[in-house]
Amino acid sequence: MSKPTIPQGTRDFNAAIVQKRNYIFNTIRTVFELYGFEPLETPAMENLETLMGKYGEEGDKLIFKILNNGLDNPAKKEQLLADFDKILSGKNNKGITERALRYDLTIPFARYVAMNYGSLTLPYKRYQIQPVWRADRPQKGRYREFYQCDADVVGSNSLLNEIELTSLYATVFNRLNLPVSISINSRKILAGLAEVCGGSNQLINITIAIDKLDKIGLEKVKEELVTRGLSNEQINTIEQYLLISGTNESKLAQLKKLLGNNENGLAGIEEIEQVLNYPIETGNCNLVADFTLARGLNYYTGIIFEVKAIGAQMGSIGGGGRYDDLTGLFGVPNVPGVGISFGVDRIYDVLEELKLFPEAIQRSTKILFFNLGKAECNKAFELMQQLRQSGIASELFHEQTKLDKQFKYAEKKSIPYIVIIGTKELEEGNCNIKNIETGEQKTISQAQLLQELF
Repeated sequence: MSKPTIPQGTRDFNAAIVQKRNYIFNTIRTVFELYGFEPLETPAMENLETLMGKYGEEGDKLIFKILNNGLDNPAKKEQLLADFDKILSGKNNKGITERALRYDLTIPFARYVAMNYGSLTLPYKRYQIQPVWRADRPQKGRYREFYQCDADVVGSNSLLNEIELTSLYATVFNRLNLPVSISINSRKILAGLAEVCGGSNQLINITIAIDKLDKIGLEKVKEELVTRGLSNEQINTIEQYLLISGTNESKLAQLKKLLGNNENGLAGIEEIEQVLNYPIETGNCNLVADFTLARGLNYYTGIIFEVKAIGAQMGSIGGGGRYDDLTGLFGVPNVPGVGISFGVDRIYDVLEELKLFPEAIQRSTKILFFNLGKAECNKAFELMQQLRQSGIASELFHEQTKLDKQFKYAEKKSIPYIVIIGTKELEEGNCNIKNIETGEQKTISQAQLLQELF
């Protein structure tokens, strides 16, 4: 029998990891609700046509397609082989696959809004915490199955939504005690750059190339722009754009000079200035105008976000932006929207790397009652149930055995307190309680146990 394994790019999570992940989830969920967002869940799989063509040519390649049922029908063997040839050539075929695992939470959300638009209270503010799947090459911080935590607002053009989402990012990361850099740019600025470089038809070529800047460097980006048909003059303009640096004020001044009177560019610059100048409490988070930020997804139309941890070896741990006609893809046009996402798996890795997880979250059980005999066990069980009813997580060791074994169980599970009720304590109505961390031990009445722990 072969050794059991799991698919590449997926992981198992033991209790300690789940507790840490729940700490992140609960922090984010609490802030989402603090800002007035309400929960939504959508299916793990969507119809293939819902997803394809929404993420650009690079994203479409990473969608996990699901084979249809009944593909072993011998009568259709020749047709199936022909259909598979079409799939292998990059085409879609409903005879082979009609569904796919969701790539992100934004497109399913847009599909949901389009299906339920008439019954939603606008602006509709939703959050969603669910896994997504991408057929990516697994590496540090990049998995094939991972969770996203999204917050989106649809039905409002107000830039106050972008400001609120910026503040939401800062609130979450300050609560996690994780210093981050929140970068913002605007697709309007990128559109202006494309127009300065010869026309709006160059926008996709430019953004796809710029989006790879962190991964491949400036020279490789320039090489890719050549392969995408841009001239040396256009590439020189893009290089000037990518080399803009300094303070936020200095960057904006350089950008205004480069883009001149371009209408799209000026509109994007005005939006960036409004967000940067708003009195947002950022705490340990840096708010940065980063004009190299492109985010290669085709549906963004305005402000875009990206979050990176300070002092950690990790890429983006969050991102998003405005997508003013995303529901138009599903027959409901002109619905403005903006949203952000948290990359929980990467946030976990960063908190682990920087040792920022609170120690207490790795504990579930607070009290372990030792098992010292039938009568003693019955009394321990009675007291344990009283503690549980008061919200104190408690356990009773499963069998009567040596004290040393029961001590080791408490130590391995990081249970901070043990309670011992022996024959003498049972007769006198007392119990011995010990703090394993400090070694302090005292004898108290069984009636005092609950008060002692609160």
